[in-house]
Amino acid sequence: LALGKGAGGEAIAADLSRMPHLLIAGATGSGKTVCLNSIVCCLLLYNTPNEVKFIMIDPKRVELTPFNSIPHLATPVIVDTNKALSTLRWLNQEMDKRYQKLATAGARNIEGYNRNKQGDERLPYLILIIDELADLMMAGFDEVEHILCRLAQLARATGIHLVVATQRPSVDVVTGLIKANFPTRVSFAVTSQVDSRTILDMGGAEKLLGRGDMLYMPTEAAKPKRLQGCYVSDAETERLVYFWGSQQREEASLKIEELVPSVAAGRKGGFPEDPLL
Repeated sequence: LALGKGAGGEAIAADLSRMPHLLIAGATGSGKTVCLNSIVCCLLLYNTPNEVKFIMIDPKRVELTPFNSIPHLATPVIVDTNKALSTLRWLNQEMDKRYQKLATAGARNIEGYNRNKQGDERLPYLILIIDELADLMMAGFDEVEHILCRLAQLARATGIHLVVATQRPSVDVVTGLIKANFPTRVSFAVTSQVDSRTILDMGGAEKLLGRGDMLYMPTEAAKPKRLQGCYVSDAETERLVYFWGSQQREEASLKIEELVPSVAAGRKGGFPEDPLL
């Protein structure tokens, strides 16, 4: 992934498979969604639909929906919260299925598994992109936190990676458990030092200038690096999406319609849903 330029003008890139998950925070207008778009574009440039599949959750309905026509999507961009919760449950089950396949094949991770397979037998990498974590946390706090932490702890070997963004890095959204399982973090400009400490464990992000000015905390670093984030224009994104959209599409591998009924079944107790609320 191309992340941006350092203070000396050097290009900074990172390998998502080594991160292995990324947590992004930043106030409105700080460049957070532009960063998500550039990450998706980087992966589209270098990977075919057989190698990488995306699952995109976009509660704001406008940020990730332009990618709806790419063949890399395991399902159309998800904008409904109930479908998003079902998808997280499906991803949890998919991780367990992949571990069973690895165990049967005697492989330690997805690289070892794919090395001995050909064609359709190879497992694609699955990348979950969440544009606004706060909306999901409000919809099902305990369950979302549990599934995200389980995926962050175990999913790396099965080729499942998480890229999670939020514009509200408060302790009720970026909880201690979530933060502990996302060692690689990016912070754009935030509104207060408290938010900066929540996301980076230190101050500094509240002094950033906005418009792509960011602090990047890689797993192995003791302190964050200051970068100017990548910018991919809407026209470039449209060209890339048009190119991939004109290729032959495969049928979506994840049937969201089949998952929606499991939301009601998976809900633990509580009050029945009132259509007026």
